[in-house]
Amino acid sequence: MLKTDNTKDLQQTKTQTHTNVCFLWARGRLRMKTVIVVHGGAWAIPDALAEASVAGVKNAVRAGDTVLKNGGSAIDAVEKAVRLLEDNPAFDAGHGAVLNIDGEVELDSIIMDGQTLAAGAVASVRNIANPVSLARAVMEKTDHVMLTDRGANMFAERIGTAVAHDLVTEPERKEWEHSKSYRAGVEKFFNTQWGHDTVGAVALDSFGNVACATSTGGIRNKMVGRVGDSPIIGSGGYADNRSGAVSCTGHGESILKVTLARLILFHMEQGKSATAAAAASLQYMSERVKGCGGAIVLSSMGDWAASFTTPRMAWASIKEDQLHYGLNPKEEFTEMLKL
Repeated sequence: MLKTDNTKDLQQTKTQTHTNVCFLWARGRLRMKTVIVVHGGAWAIPDALAEASVAGVKNAVRAGDTVLKNGGSAIDAVEKAVRLLEDNPAFDAGHGAVLNIDGEVELDSIIMDGQTLAAGAVASVRNIANPVSLARAVMEKTDHVMLTDRGANMFAERIGTAVAHDLVTEPERKEWEHSKSYRAGVEKFFNTQWGHDTVGAVALDSFGNVACATSTGGIRNKMVGRVGDSPIIGSGGYADNRSGAVSCTGHGESILKVTLARLILFHMEQGKSATAAAAASLQYMSERVKGCGGAIVLSSMGDWAASFTTPRMAWASIKEDQLHYGLNPKEEFTEMLKL
């Protein structure tokens, strides 16, 4: 196990990483040992939500790991993990999502297959509990990569996706009623104790394929129709078997300006580790556009990292029957999974 401090050149970046490559033999063929990493958003998570956030990512990563260990694909694993996070009101995705300026929930999501570069995304979709699954349907059942707003909901209705009218939670309604503006919402998300942020997952399956998924409700008091980085290929997420998979989180407009997910993979293609690539990219975003955020990164060989420049980020990973998780800077806990 390797931990990276980055205290000199990258003082504002907190990173956890594991770099050993693992293979196993099964039925006469060489297979990769599976890896999955999830995050519950990089922001100023208040103490009141800390325990629920950590429990949520641990639960999600275990579910995704079960899919992988049962022979499932990386795509199946990231979808499963993100669906659980969308169903958890502790996170800003699906149930518990923040409200726009009109007091409505608008959701964004992306999913991407690193083997084929197939991708699906939805933006500004309403009344859908699990937009990550709708994004997967766009990828698998249409000739398009993204559907938005009314078109996304029309597609959801056509394929029989259930309508959800219970996405708004009472705590979020109260926060929305007391909030002042989008700009104030941004400050609360990332610089104080209030708000929520994106969720995501990256996975490597036993066949050596990677995938990513990202889902969000955005930022409180956003304009109707505002779309951040999460559903945008190369910004909120990207997956390519030739390099790896990334799911990003943080201030969407900043992430969009630097195409953060693709930037991280570019650095990895130039020879950087997952840790170094994430740290360099987050530092660049901070210096270039004054933006903060985080990312989970997974190389095609199983090297992974969880990095952030916000006060906290809930994350968890499973590799080789070890569950790693954390919340605060330079923090990592390890649990052995029961066989």
